Amino acid sequence: MIVYAPILVFSLFATKPPDWPLALPSSDASMTASIHQTEHLLFTVLLQLIVMIGAARLMHGLFRKIGQPGVVGEIVAGLLLGPSLFGHLFPQASLTLFGSRPEPSITVLSQIGLILLMFQIGSEFEFGRLRVPRLRNTTLFVAATSILAPLAIGVAIGRLSAATLAPGIDPLVYSLFCGVAVAITAVPILGRILSEYGMMRTDVGIIAISAAAINDVVGWVLLACISAFATAQLSGAYLLLHLGGLLLFVTALRFVGVPLAEWLVARFPIVDGRLQPNLIAILLAIMFALAICTYSLGIFAIFGGFAAGLLFHKHRALVDAWHHQVGQFVLVFFLPIFFTFTGLRTDLLGLTSATELQWLAIVCVLAIVAKIVPVYLAGRANGLPHHDSMLLGTLMNTRALMELIVLNIGYDLGFLPKSMFTILVVMAVVTTVMTGPILRVLRTTSNFTLRRADAEAGQA
Repeated sequence: MIVYAPILVFSLFATKPPDWPLALPSSDASMTASIHQTEHLLFTVLLQLIVMIGAARLMHGLFRKIGQPGVVGEIVAGLLLGPSLFGHLFPQASLTLFGSRPEPSITVLSQIGLILLMFQIGSEFEFGRLRVPRLRNTTLFVAATSILAPLAIGVAIGRLSAATLAPGIDPLVYSLFCGVAVAITAVPILGRILSEYGMMRTDVGIIAISAAAINDVVGWVLLACISAFATAQLSGAYLLLHLGGLLLFVTALRFVGVPLAEWLVARFPIVDGRLQPNLIAILLAIMFALAICTYSLGIFAIFGGFAAGLLFHKHRALVDAWHHQVGQFVLVFFLPIFFTFTGLRTDLLGLTSATELQWLAIVCVLAIVAKIVPVYLAGRANGLPHHDSMLLGTLMNTRALMELIVLNIGYDLGFLPKSMFTILVVMAVVTTVMTGPILRVLRTTSNFTLRRADAEAGQA
């Protein structure tokens, strides 16, 4: 109740936004209405932002105190603001504050935030470490395993649950969406967890984030093909066009993007650990332009930000400066918007029947087993010790953000019913929440292994 008190006070003001004070001539009535509408929209969005950011920060701090990554608290904050709690306890206040559906402006802000976040994640990659054959081979094997096994189990879940949870929806398309949702690994959240636990530069961290990146790229390509198939667009010509466009895009990144990045770093050097304003503007233009390209290729705009980040990952001074000047703002301002956007569409209390609760338990258990066990076996098969393989399996089990994006796409297209959407959101949260405690337990017995492996890779 204490958490919601400020929200309730804000919602009282939102019930009657301030009237536009100017009395304009009747000939300007349409202009007056337009201005009033704009002011009302601004008032509503600002109020929503205050609530979203405040709730996310509050839960971030609370979850850090109980030993969870702060980002998990932000995800939970988004769920608490939706019909699962706030909307259930205070339905009128929730309707007044957030409306029956998220404002288009909030939706756009959430997507822009994801593009910026993906740039940050892409720029923090340590690809140089993958020159070590052992790490490279393990990464490729783990990536393949972490996609194929969960994808098969997810499709099986979809096929078995279709008649009960998704009547009236094409069972094949529904099953394929379930498969991708179970197979995905969350690169952005995984990156933040690795950073919070100081594992970004360890062998296990490098393998996990690299395998997760491959996992996500393949997942997005699969999602694009499934979406095209679901909307009756998939054909040989469609595949040829998009695969050719993707090949052209990657070639342009390598032979145009990389030299451009080198030139920009030389032209706008980092001074006193700070980016020059012109360089920030150019970086934004590049990632937004690449987002347009990836959107046009059918692999979604946010991967344009990721591709832009990869162009600059070698330039550590620029990456560090971006993180200090822009990165924190992205994490504090933009990310809570997306979590709330998802939370408003998720009603945990809507899972009331015994069948739905039974499927919730089945999906959570199978999704966890489908990631941890195959990845653990892949690690052991490539010579990783027991503890490191368990760490790797636990990290790859982190779904959170990327799965939430997949689920929202499936829900928007009408191929994931609300019940399964909610079940998969819960699964995404559960698999992310369990990561922190398992990591703490495992690292108490595997720190020496991690340090030794890190030293070996450095010497290589």
